[in-house]
Amino acid sequence: QVHLVESGGGLVQAGGSLRLSCAASGRTFSNYHMGWFRQAPGKDREFVARISGSGITTSYADSVKGRFTISRDNDKNTVYLEMNSLKPEDPAVYFCAADSRWSLSPADYDYWGQGTQVTVSS
Repeated sequence: QVHLVESGGGLVQAGGSLRLSCAASGRTFSNYHMGWFRQAPGKDREFVARISGSGITTSYADSVKGRFTISRDNDKNTVYLEMNSLKPEDPAVYFCAADSRWSLSPADYDYWGQGTQVTVSS
């Protein structure tokens, strides 16, 4: 249906920046809202950010508001998460997901990528 592949994770020092990318294929990309979630070992998957199909509307978790920016390029079928001022609590596997319902809940997202690891040192 929809295949999502994340990239851009890695090891970053606290205070540094990363840009995650999620490339989509399959269904028409612009028909889906896109979300970023993260999950640390032993923790529930949590909402990070979302963006509407048009790219006009965005929403963020309080923990990342002002530091992370979600964007999308529908011509490239790609959604991005720009992460700045990374903190020790940010490390996790980050997942992108496609949703037709504009939801904050992981259970409401239909398609998921494999995840990309973000590690923050010090």
